[in-house]
Amino acid sequence: MENLLRPLIVVGGSVALTLLIGWATDLLLRKADARHHETPMWGLLRRGRIPYQLVLCAAMLRGSFDEAQLLRQHSSGIGRTLTLVLIGAAAWLVIRIAAAVVETSYSRYARAHRDPARVRRVRTQVTLIMRVVSAVVGVVAAATMLLTFPAFRAAGASLLASAGILGIVAGVAAQSTLSNMFAGLQIAFGDMVRIGDTVVVDGEWGTVEEITLTFLTVRTWDERRITMPVSYFTSKPFENWSRGTPQMTGIVFWHVDHGAPVEAMRDKLRDILRECPAWDGRAYGLDVTDTTPNTMQVRALVTAKDADDIWTVRVTVREQMINWLATYHPYALPRVNTADAALPPSRSNGHIPHDRAPRDDVARDGVAARSAHESPRGAN
Repeated sequence: MENLLRPLIVVGGSVALTLLIGWATDLLLRKADARHHETPMWGLLRRGRIPYQLVLCAAMLRGSFDEAQLLRQHSSGIGRTLTLVLIGAAAWLVIRIAAAVVETSYSRYARAHRDPARVRRVRTQVTLIMRVVSAVVGVVAAATMLLTFPAFRAAGASLLASAGILGIVAGVAAQSTLSNMFAGLQIAFGDMVRIGDTVVVDGEWGTVEEITLTFLTVRTWDERRITMPVSYFTSKPFENWSRGTPQMTGIVFWHVDHGAPVEAMRDKLRDILRECPAWDGRAYGLDVTDTTPNTMQVRALVTAKDADDIWTVRVTVREQMINWLATYHPYALPRVNTADAALPPSRSNGHIPHDRAPRDDVARDGVAARSAHESPRGAN
């Protein structure tokens, strides 16, 4: 009877005590979260209740397993398994606690600062710091697990002796990976590009969606994802429309006829912008920037508070101006002129100067004069 009750009491008591402590801790965290609405710390710490209970249960079972006197022939393997579970759960718990602390610090910073650029910079740094912390904790946990095996402890001396050679070989083999990792740290703390920035990369316009130590993901306007190594942003030029102030100036071009009413177009541009909510009211302008034999190029300058609004302003101005020209000034639209050329105005006495007369009239007058001079009637 004792052989049955002892394992049941040890194992069952450890599990029951773990559930009880976990429930009490979760209850305290819920009350703290309800009492302190200004900080998300306590709510974030509740995400670690599963690894917390695993740590408690593994520690209790590891400490009391010898007293259970269960499966003595496999006690060494079971004890090592519980140790591995304890190490893994502890690493998981440390990562969850670190994430809660980092996210709480970021949320406080975001509430205290209204500058979107600075908030995005801190968010990028926090994300990469969490990835580094997770990687370091994972490596330490894996190394600790390996050291629980006697064979690996015996091989530790030889591994340390050859660490220099292995480091050189690993550095040469993982040169691109290491360069990407250092580039990721440079991006995080060099404020080159941040999560949420609007960038143009290889002619593609999009928003930075994710930054890791090795790659960066850009979400384009048509919801495609472009993934590229972070070393690209440290070695090649790219456009960052969100760096500094997000305000932007946009350009709209039209090709219109030479007779287009430019002054009326300026007034219409002003009216269109006044009715466009995306225009920030800073500046606008309309000028003739170029001419061709058939058309002239008109350019409008508009402003907006960010890249999304400048796109809205440009398409609105382009569409409404074309509709207005087509409705009220159709002659201003580009067209192929097949009519006769307009004659220049005559002088007050009704005679056209020879240097301004059309070529047809000059040729016709010359033929008539020559005929009169050669004819017999003209000779008389």
